[in-house]
Amino acid sequence: MGDRVPDFSGWATKNDLKCSDGRTIKAGAFEHMDKVTVPLVWMHQHNNPENVLGHAVLENRAFGVYTHGYFNESERAQHMKHSVQNGDITSMSIYANNLTEKITREGKEVYHGDIKEVSLVLAGANPGAFIENVNLAHGDGIHELNEAVIYTGEELMHGEPVDIDDNDKESNMGDKLNTEEVVEHAADTAATMADVFNGLTDDQKAVVYFMLGDAAEKAKAEATNAAGTAAHDELTQKGEFLAHVTDTLTEGFAHMGDTRNLFESQGRVTTGGKLTHDGFATLMNEAKKLGSFQEAYLSHADEYGVRDIEMLFPDAKQVGEPEVYSRRMGWVPNLLGGTKHTPFAKVKSVVFDITADEARARGYIKGNQKVDEVVSLMKRTTGPTTVYKKQRLDRDDLIDIDITDINIVSWLKAEIRTMLEEEIARAILFGDGRSAASPDKIKDPQGANSGDGIRSIVHDADFYAIKADLPANVSPKDAVKGIIRQRSKWRGTGKPTLYISDSFLTDIMLEEDKFGRALYETEQALADKLRVSEIVTVDIIDDLENLFAVLVNPIDYSVGTNKGGELTSFEDFDIDFNQHKYLMETRLSGALTKPFSAIVIRRVQGTLATATNPSFDGATNTITIPTSTGVIYLIDGEPVTGNKVITSTTEVTAVADEGYYLAPNTTRDWTYTP
Repeated sequence: MGDRVPDFSGWATKNDLKCSDGRTIKAGAFEHMDKVTVPLVWMHQHNNPENVLGHAVLENRAFGVYTHGYFNESERAQHMKHSVQNGDITSMSIYANNLTEKITREGKEVYHGDIKEVSLVLAGANPGAFIENVNLAHGDGIHELNEAVIYTGEELMHGEPVDIDDNDKESNMGDKLNTEEVVEHAADTAATMADVFNGLTDDQKAVVYFMLGDAAEKAKAEATNAAGTAAHDELTQKGEFLAHVTDTLTEGFAHMGDTRNLFESQGRVTTGGKLTHDGFATLMNEAKKLGSFQEAYLSHADEYGVRDIEMLFPDAKQVGEPEVYSRRMGWVPNLLGGTKHTPFAKVKSVVFDITADEARARGYIKGNQKVDEVVSLMKRTTGPTTVYKKQRLDRDDLIDIDITDINIVSWLKAEIRTMLEEEIARAILFGDGRSAASPDKIKDPQGANSGDGIRSIVHDADFYAIKADLPANVSPKDAVKGIIRQRSKWRGTGKPTLYISDSFLTDIMLEEDKFGRALYETEQALADKLRVSEIVTVDIIDDLENLFAVLVNPIDYSVGTNKGGELTSFEDFDIDFNQHKYLMETRLSGALTKPFSAIVIRRVQGTLATATNPSFDGATNTITIPTSTGVIYLIDGEPVTGNKVITSTTEVTAVADEGYYLAPNTTRDWTYTP
């Protein structure tokens, strides 16, 4: 096109104008269309080539998409050109497809699209912007729109042609105002601007902050890429112009009197220095370092313009639900989901012991009397107990709580259920850990033949849960061997699950052979070695003294509940104390019902020892072995003490002495190279 002057210019779209159907074009929706040329059409009529009047060049700006139109030499185009110049046609709209829309509580927002053409249109009934959709998919979330016609009630700039050279672009905001007019307008309307700003929603204010930061970043980029004295002078003028406008606005705010609003401090605006061109450059450098225009401005608030400007920035918002810090609970559904559930609260198990010699089949000798078989019959019963969790919220707090993005009551109920399920799973595997005298203790009949409660596997009778003790100073490698040996005694259903602490599992997975290769490449490889179906880590084991692991198939553990004793929620309101109360409880029993269906791996009581790091002198290639009570240091499997001069890569390993143990998941080997 060369230096051809456009026949008209104007806004094709404006950002953040709410349409009659509730939709809003968001900033940046058509940013990628900057400098793109599209056809200029009459009334979006594509069925006749004569309706193509020329072309339009799109220009992305902070407030929307600005358009420069060029008519072709066709008879219809020249007719429309005269209509535009005469003011008969003052409106235009765009046709776009591939639109992306988001449904929000405030309405529907368009975030992306491709402009395919710009049309001259007759003035619409809506003075603002509206979207007339075709084949629009409704519903929640993000939507892809096939196409849409977007109309903005902005009049074209007609009459005298518009020059769109670089200098004019900076000051042309849809109307041909010069610098003096902009400054004068800003001074006259400062108070009005403050009132308008106070009327914005938090989201709209956030857009203003973004636009300020975006404009600043673009100015910084221009300054970086500018070359030559002329470019520098141009940017200097722009910086001075921005400083002039900022200073004028500040003075305007200072004369707003006693009107209290967000721009004021104790009823009046407090002003500071002026944001000069040098100050603006400093601010941009600070923004580059801090990564935020907002932080940079706040750090220089006392130097530029308005103090306490942080009052203008939106308050912090809760992102999603409150984050809950808890133990890892992946093992809870694994255990509870695997247990056998019975529709009666009392769990009874009957076992015939046919392992005694008296139960064996016998040979017969003619003439002798036959002897009856002797079978031992064992029975135990377990009755139910109640387990509950209760919470309450003051009604005042429930009303005033500053969380609008979540349902706090639903979140609280979910927390109650999660913790209650963990407590039941803990009671099944280990017991609840509370003393017998505690009123909160979940009943555990342990090894008794009859009793009420949830029988913990760790404390159950040896007939149901085999106890295996490993030496206090057992190494992770030897612990695996010990578990494998005990596995042969297991008589449960199918294959058991190994419940183990993550720290102890880490020690096992770090074990290597003498060539430095991992003994177990994956957890599944270790599970195959131990002949278990899977390995499940349980954080609680770290808090239980001398417990290594538990092998059990949850299907061999029965949980009984009568009708009405299932996990149930209750909610009540206490009028006297103005409180909402929430209760979740269940009444159940639980016990292993199959003999030798669990193996509890424990460590013999020992004393905790700490392995101190050896030191190494690179000048003399000497390793100095420390003296640590209960710790033995090995090189090539042999105990070492004092100083050791090495000539090749050497590994030092720490092991616990007899009667001692090293804490799991702590460093116990070091490698040194001369």
